[in-house]
Amino acid sequence: MGKKELSEEELTERIAILTRLRTLLVQQRQKFRDYLEVLEKQADTLEQKEAPNSEELLAHSQLEQEIVGNIKNLQKVITPIEAMSHETNSTDIPELKADLTKLQNQVLEQNNKNRELLKSHIVTIRTQIKGFKNPYKNKKSVYSKSEQTAKRISVEC
Repeated sequence: MGKKELSEEELTERIAILTRLRTLLVQQRQKFRDYLEVLEKQADTLEQKEAPNSEELLAHSQLEQEIVGNIKNLQKVITPIEAMSHETNSTDIPELKADLTKLQNQVLEQNNKNRELLKSHIVTIRTQIKGFKNPYKNKKSVYSKSEQTAKRISVEC
């Protein structure tokens, strides 16, 4: 009942897989940190007393979409490599996964907070829009006069 001896080639392959997995997990962790930072800045923008700048919010949203896309792409690569590395006993990988899970939870919390702030901001904007008065509401258009106008034009050459 001894352990199966690994050949030098198999050992090298497993080391390469673990190294690649670790690198990808570190990259994904950094992406989550970047995403959390963007969400925090977005929350700061939304919590300003005055109306937040729409262009800033748009920039945050675009950056957020880009980071989420990067995270999804990394996850597509990580999943198969993770399946290949299940046979090994690395102490580094579980720590990275735990850190990633913690960051994912922080991102979800911050995202929910930002969603609520955005909802309240939208309600504020809607009430402002309802409060606008149309200065032309009860006035007739200058083009809708009921006066008689000429119907024929005489052109002389």
